Amino acid sequence: MLPWRFLSKKDKRAMKYEHSFDHVEDDMYNTELLNNIPKRPGVYKMYNKAGDIIYVGKAKNLFNRVRQYFQSPERLAPKTRAQVKHIERIETIVVDTETEALILECNLIKAHRPRYNIMLKDDKSYPYIKVTTGDYPKIIMTRNHKRDGGKYFGPFTNSTAVRQTIEALLKVYPLRRCNRKVAYGVVRGRPCLNYHIGQCSAPCTGKIRPEDYGKNVDAVLEVLSGHDKALTDRLTAEMQRASAQMDFETAAKLRDQINGIRFVVEKQKMNSDTTRDQDIIAFAKNDDTACVLAFNVRDGKLLGNRQMMMEGAEQRPDSEIITAFVKQYYGNAPLVPGEIVLMCPMLAEERESVIAWLSENAGRTVKITVPQKGKKAALVKMVKKNAELTLEQHVLMEEEKVSRRQSRLDSLKDLLGIDHLPKRVEAYDISNISGSDNVGGMVVFENGRAAPKAYRRFKIKTVEGQNDYGSMQEMIFRRIERGIKEKTAESPEKSAGFLPFPEVFMIDGGKTHVEAAESILSMYPELNIAVCGLVKNDKHTLRGVVFRGEEYAVKYGTPVYSFLNEISEEVHRYAIGYHRTLRQKGMFSSELESIPGVGPKRRAALMRTFGTVDDIKKAGLEQIEDIPEMDRRSAEAVVAYFAKEEKVKSIEQK
Repeated sequence: MLPWRFLSKKDKRAMKYEHSFDHVEDDMYNTELLNNIPKRPGVYKMYNKAGDIIYVGKAKNLFNRVRQYFQSPERLAPKTRAQVKHIERIETIVVDTETEALILECNLIKAHRPRYNIMLKDDKSYPYIKVTTGDYPKIIMTRNHKRDGGKYFGPFTNSTAVRQTIEALLKVYPLRRCNRKVAYGVVRGRPCLNYHIGQCSAPCTGKIRPEDYGKNVDAVLEVLSGHDKALTDRLTAEMQRASAQMDFETAAKLRDQINGIRFVVEKQKMNSDTTRDQDIIAFAKNDDTACVLAFNVRDGKLLGNRQMMMEGAEQRPDSEIITAFVKQYYGNAPLVPGEIVLMCPMLAEERESVIAWLSENAGRTVKITVPQKGKKAALVKMVKKNAELTLEQHVLMEEEKVSRRQSRLDSLKDLLGIDHLPKRVEAYDISNISGSDNVGGMVVFENGRAAPKAYRRFKIKTVEGQNDYGSMQEMIFRRIERGIKEKTAESPEKSAGFLPFPEVFMIDGGKTHVEAAESILSMYPELNIAVCGLVKNDKHTLRGVVFRGEEYAVKYGTPVYSFLNEISEEVHRYAIGYHRTLRQKGMFSSELESIPGVGPKRRAALMRTFGTVDDIKKAGLEQIEDIPEMDRRSAEAVVAYFAKEEKVKSIEQK
């Protein structure tokens, strides 16, 4: 049988098995259905009544693993008991090997983020230093690691330090910074300012050979790889020789190069008992949260570290937490070191399959160790201490955030004089230009903070021209109707996210805007929703709120001012952004979509570079071709299209 990743969609569907469970108080599973679960490697997905995936797991033998959940409740951990109570059905996917099951499990956890899996909260991308490909490579910072032939170094946690490192290297080794398509013997405009201050070798002039340019690239790669000693020794010898010959200008340049290299590598040094690449991983936990630190040691030097928070750690053994972290972290990591040093052992039943999977990804044998003494154990202890300190800071910051959000809600409740805490606040704004592309935006704040997943956009359908009051009424009416429809729907999984109803409607506008919204709300007496307006001054900054026909000033710097101002800015940004998107789509469809060979990416690149269609018309062939997304053929198509358009217009005028 072919590996899972090579199977067709039809074959994958044929290998899926679904098992539904009728819940009874004491017998929460159907024995016959459990007996039909395949005794093969694979992945199982557990669903709740609403159809959401609540847990994803993998097993060498699906039959044995799934049955473990349905033993006597007293033998299950409290969190597992709660998980089992919500299982409505289980879907299994059969694969050939346990390694394939592990890969599929990691992908499914990342895609669905199930409630009962131990999850990495920190899914942000970290910066890398990249040396690009080609005859004239560049050195840049990127957050996307791709298999594009470029050389990547990192990841790093401090983007400012990465930028400073790149800047230091570019001052020493004059690599190009522009996006021009350069080639030896081909002139691409005039050299930029960086060339005149000695920080670019100007390959755009066509005078520097690739092999000469490559010497600087090789030196940069040596420094970033940590092999700086041989390079600095060679440069020091050259500097001393130049100084002895009284060539002080060359000696000063070499001195600056040496200082730049030392600046890059000086803070990377770390004591290690090996020159092998290592990741040292330890964690600390508090209630449901675990803080994991991974220190990346390359050639005995600390090149960076990553700090991640994991949810769902409560009442989970250390071995389960460290196993979940290794699988999720290295499921996304572009580089796997030769050795992974852990603070505690992994789950025994998963250790071998994880090692096989990591070794396959790395293209070499990967070693996982749990040191008990020596330098490695000391490093693990140091990383664990850092994790404990980081977790303490995280807990304090979270407590401060909760306190600040509670203060916001209490102050808004007092300002409006309402008898219930405004846990959900919805804000609305209208955006148009002279009545065209009339749209509305709805933003939601839950428990004092923005909830972007609950944001909604509206195209105004029944109002023509610039009528903000009528547009606001349509938007409020449609929002309430959608909420009522969801409330009475028989299938909760079809929800579009318009529930629950909020305690407060915030309308971006004054008294008349509020009255327009209240006239719609009066049609639904069963809804107890306060309506207030966000009033702004001549400088378009928040002045106060309108509530029950009266305007109340809001003092700058108070918690309630900060809360209301954030809501006002966010709803305005959201509505304007939607309107701008529609306008740009209209521009594309009216002009650029008609050009052959110019697809969405190239249209976006043209608009990003030139700003307007008129500026694209005025641009020359070389200017258009210089855009990275364009080539000679597509640039000629753009120029030819607008030339033909102008010719047709001139004929019509005659």
